[in-house]
Amino acid sequence: MLRARLFLLVFFPLTFMLALSALVFTFFDPTGRFHHAHAKLWGRIGLWLAGVKLRVTGLEKVPVDGPVIFMSNHQGNFDILALCYGIPRQFSWIAKEELFAIPVFGHSMRRGGYIPLDRSDGRSAMKSIEAAAAKIRGGRSVVIFPEGTRTEDGALLPFKRGGFLLAAKAGVPIVPLTINGSAAVNPCKRLELYPGTITICFADPIPTAREAGARREQLMEQVRTAIDAGLE
Repeated sequence: MLRARLFLLVFFPLTFMLALSALVFTFFDPTGRFHHAHAKLWGRIGLWLAGVKLRVTGLEKVPVDGPVIFMSNHQGNFDILALCYGIPRQFSWIAKEELFAIPVFGHSMRRGGYIPLDRSDGRSAMKSIEAAAAKIRGGRSVVIFPEGTRTEDGALLPFKRGGFLLAAKAGVPIVPLTINGSAAVNPCKRLELYPGTITICFADPIPTAREAGARREQLMEQVRTAIDAGLE
């Protein structure tokens, strides 16, 4: 518990400073490269402060050109740090609308091209998905946790359909990936922190062709099978 408290004592100010710096850079760099570099640095330093090593496999399976949707299982709080550092492409997060209201941090996210998802009602959610799909078709890669929340036992939770509706509307490949080890580093709903290794394993891209109905369900099952195959 002491280790976790010391980590948070440094990590929160670090997050604020990097978010502020990234925000400033967005006024001079419309490509978002410097903003993403800040996020990658944030992930790297955060893992180092926690005594966590990162191992990445399957990098050769990640397309080097064109937008993609990365879909990952969600084991714990350190998944986001690991993905910021470990994904070899510039990307944006799709995050709940409430995070964008946080001073400095939320402003930095919005300026950096992150995409808010309004889940207050069905109509608002659909508008958010349509807007996100347009940005993806325009060249922006994104990361989604199809489970929608963290698992407590490491097993995959049922997938939400929103991410697959987005993939169908965007019509870009899905790159499944599996995270292992983050639950051991910081157990779910507990203020504990342990040194360890987090692994990210990329699977083969899965093409989408704006599937609907039963074909979208099949796509969901393909992604689930790919992520589940990487679980240790």
